Amino acid sequence: MVRKTLITLSLVMALAGCASQSDSAPDQVSPWSKGAIAATANPYATDAAISILEQGGHAVDAAIAAHLVLGLVEPQSSGIGGGGFLLAYDYDTKSLSFHDGREQAPSGATVDMFMKDGKVMGFFEAWQSGKAIGIPGAVAMYKQAHDAHGKLAWKKLFEPAIQLATRGFVVSPRMSGMLDRLKGRVQLSEHPAPSAYFYPNGESLKPGDVRDNPDYAALLTRIATEGIDAFYRGEVAQAMATAATSEPNPGTLSIEDIAAYRAVDRPVICGDFRDTQICTTSPPSSGGAQIMIAGLYDHLVAGSTLRDDKITALVDAQRLAYADRDFYFGDPDAVTIPLEDLLDPRYLKARAKDRFPPAATPVQGDPAAVLGRLASLDWGADTTQEPAGTTHLSIVDGKGNAVSLTATVEAPFGSSRWVHGFLLNNEMTDFAREVSENGKIPANAIAPGRRPRSSMSPTMVLDAGGNLLMVTGSPGGNSIPAYVAKTIIGVMAWDLSAQEAADHANIIARGKRVRVETGVGDGKAIAAMLKKRGYDVQEREGENSGIHLIVVRPDGLEGAADKRREGTVRTLP
Repeated sequence: MVRKTLITLSLVMALAGCASQSDSAPDQVSPWSKGAIAATANPYATDAAISILEQGGHAVDAAIAAHLVLGLVEPQSSGIGGGGFLLAYDYDTKSLSFHDGREQAPSGATVDMFMKDGKVMGFFEAWQSGKAIGIPGAVAMYKQAHDAHGKLAWKKLFEPAIQLATRGFVVSPRMSGMLDRLKGRVQLSEHPAPSAYFYPNGESLKPGDVRDNPDYAALLTRIATEGIDAFYRGEVAQAMATAATSEPNPGTLSIEDIAAYRAVDRPVICGDFRDTQICTTSPPSSGGAQIMIAGLYDHLVAGSTLRDDKITALVDAQRLAYADRDFYFGDPDAVTIPLEDLLDPRYLKARAKDRFPPAATPVQGDPAAVLGRLASLDWGADTTQEPAGTTHLSIVDGKGNAVSLTATVEAPFGSSRWVHGFLLNNEMTDFAREVSENGKIPANAIAPGRRPRSSMSPTMVLDAGGNLLMVTGSPGGNSIPAYVAKTIIGVMAWDLSAQEAADHANIIARGKRVRVETGVGDGKAIAAMLKKRGYDVQEREGENSGIHLIVVRPDGLEGAADKRREGTVRTLP
């Protein structure tokens, strides 16, 4: 059974329903008999995960191997030059752990570093700047998670990516199309090394081209044999610092900053949803929004069985949760986050009564006024933009252990700055870049050593006994909380299959406007219904979700890969 526990954020708080540890291992654990499964964003990565699982590897082993391959074949989305969040489930103890590999601001970062002459720097200019590069966290996250859970040797996890980088991989339509669309908009084609790699002879890589990456293979070989100091110290660290402090708009990242980086073992947060528990990652992740959306949804749907009422309840639950997330969430090591109060069922019940009229702009609630445990907080308005350059994978191994991993380099192809065969992130643009004239600082403001708030929300759902029911997550920038919530509500409340939940039209309700994906399923009908009910609807033909989820059924494992991207699902008996 999962116990209630204490978690540490910026304060020590008791969070009802949290499942971050178990009291003790059960006296006898029934053997897992449902096989293994991997759902990732690219067939090469799925194959790498399955290869590790076939060798008896833990889900964490498979996740690391798969992500190393994704950094090669899907560099527009993630890689070792970025960061991520890894949520791991242990079958024997029914416990969860959260490994935070989020990028970190350099020691020279300042709250106004994206301001020029009193105006905020345009996103494109900031995105392609040295100022945007944070200290990469993915490699340190790998090591922390492997130390805690790994079964295979560290070196073994690097073999699929090293072999693929050496012999070459077939360029996918998605990668090629991204290069075509962004040529001239990002600086990949302006820097000699990435230009030669991505635009040989001045033309973008085409679908079906075979592209090797010997520099990446050589670096991974070093990390595999020498450990993570081969990445965080020495010539690789110097190359990262040099790239970040180069024009245009140089940043301040130093080799000392890089050497000081550490992954963080953070609390897992859980909240009740009907007869299940939603367990997810704490800030700087936005996982808490999943608990908020689900709790608000049940109050707002008020028992209605009408499809239109269910959709409307999901929309308004998102509007309320996003407003709170945007205002209160930041780096828990730097700011006070009333997380316990925001997730408290009493607050969610009261917050549901704030249901704003469809034409109104939602604002944050005040949990202090409801619960009276903390003083009201007076942050500045949130101005964070968060584009979609991210990936997600879900894995269950042959022993019943699971991983939900979301990783990123921020915007597509990160900062476009390339060292040793990989791209550096532009994660500092995930902070609130604008400094308000009124002097109020947002919770997600830039400061030395801080980790920017992230929309990434790797999540699992457990039954009352702590048994795994679902593994889910998605890329998609600011839309991630909405994408992931759709899968949880879809499977747990609407009785959809895993693939039906992934395929369902995406609905994103952050702020006044509701974005509806009209190019799939009944998206057009949903948009029309919401317009009729008075919502400001923006119709979108497609959405940038990359949902990869697993549902544990009584008779086995059911996986889904988002058809909007190029992911695959593979199982082992």
